[in-house]
Amino acid sequence: MKHLGTRTGISAAIIAAALGLTYIPLPGTRQTITVVSGSELQEPLTALAEQFEQKHPNINLEIKIQGSQDIVNNYLDDKNDFDPTVLIPANSDLLEELTERWQTQYGSTPFYETPQPVAKTLLVAIAWPERGKVLFPSGQFQWSQLEAALQKENWGSIGGNPAWGSFDFVTTDPIRSNSGQLTLSLWSQAELGSQPLSVTTLNTPPIEALFKNVKNSVYQPPRSTDILLQEFITRGPNDADVATVYESIALSRWEQSKTSKGEAYQIYYPDRTVETTATAAIAKRDVSNGEAKAARQFVQFLTAPEQQAIFVQYGFRPIHSQVSLD
Repeated sequence: MKHLGTRTGISAAIIAAALGLTYIPLPGTRQTITVVSGSELQEPLTALAEQFEQKHPNINLEIKIQGSQDIVNNYLDDKNDFDPTVLIPANSDLLEELTERWQTQYGSTPFYETPQPVAKTLLVAIAWPERGKVLFPSGQFQWSQLEAALQKENWGSIGGNPAWGSFDFVTTDPIRSNSGQLTLSLWSQAELGSQPLSVTTLNTPPIEALFKNVKNSVYQPPRSTDILLQEFITRGPNDADVATVYESIALSRWEQSKTSKGEAYQIYYPDRTVETTATAAIAKRDVSNGEAKAARQFVQFLTAPEQQAIFVQYGFRPIHSQVSLD
């Protein structure tokens, strides 16, 4: 019996060692991948990164947050103090821009493979309820009414309470952020009507006047959409009346605005809006095949239905039709 007990103990030790070999990465085999994302994805990516690392203990994730246009510019100009492995700007168009500029400079492709869509959202407007009722009495957002408010500058002239002071519109810096670019693009298209948006039509007097009004009205625009929304909630009415943000973070921070200000902001769907798709690309520069393989596992993880349901919890629209929006 003593011999049997000893043997049982040895067997248990071997099993424990085997489990250790299965779940504990061997020295030197742990891969670190750096994911650079727009701020709208920060919260879901942080939650999902923890789950991914639990399932893949040999892969370490580092999440970096930048404005979506900054992601493109910083990568092209090699301005980061780290080596990006995965780039996830808010809009697939930005990756196309990066590819075109990269090919012009280097004559090659910047990515290991075709970028993959991760999650979708829309550009929406938000307003504090009292202000929204005055600005959009029909309950429907219109770019023309927003432009008229910018021109009149104060609530007394718009038809609101003169005590509300100046009319304050907020959007992100279009030089650094996708939502700011979308705002100006959609607004310009509404101004042009049936005319197509092009370099030529953007240089017409009506569009130049519109951009001048926006520039004069928006003081120190934030570099990213999530920063904008947090500032909008903190500042409250009188300092931030109307803003353009993504539907996803507008939904996910709606309860926060209610808790902070006693009433939540109203979400408006513009008469002209656009769906934007956050898209993941695996970078080639200074990324080994092993790192690319680990990055590929992460992107596949994000696009699986179980993880798509997490994105929905944070206000995003899934890329898979079988994932419920409920």
